[in-house]
Amino acid sequence: MFAIDWPVLPHWIVLSNRVVSVPLSQKLMLTTGGCPKTALSIKDALEALEGRWKLLILFALSTGNKRFNQLAKEVTGITDKTLSKELKSLEANKLIQRTVHATFPPTVDYSITAHGMSLENVMEALHYWGLAHRQEIIGK
Repeated sequence: MFAIDWPVLPHWIVLSNRVVSVPLSQKLMLTTGGCPKTALSIKDALEALEGRWKLLILFALSTGNKRFNQLAKEVTGITDKTLSKELKSLEANKLIQRTVHATFPPTVDYSITAHGMSLENVMEALHYWGLAHRQEIIGK
């Protein structure tokens, strides 16, 4: 049903615009087990990205700055209250930046930060995993 062309994933990751080499032992976490520090870093990442909306908001902001109502339209299904809460959380984690412009009435826009853009490889990996998962669940 779906043709998946898996990319060859490099043995490095990008952290805050820095390329970091990852030893093979760390790339096989699920088959070799991990150390407590690995679990802590995964917990930190999940807390920063928890919920169903944060990655979709970051994806919407990846094409450029957006105002609140633009985000509400692009992230279909999210309520205004939830969007507001998620934007505050993303800003607290330095994944987005909120800019208030000195206009009357004041206008506010949101943009993705360099730290937020460092999730690009994670989102790409989730995209390919999602395609494979859909194929596994729906049928081969």
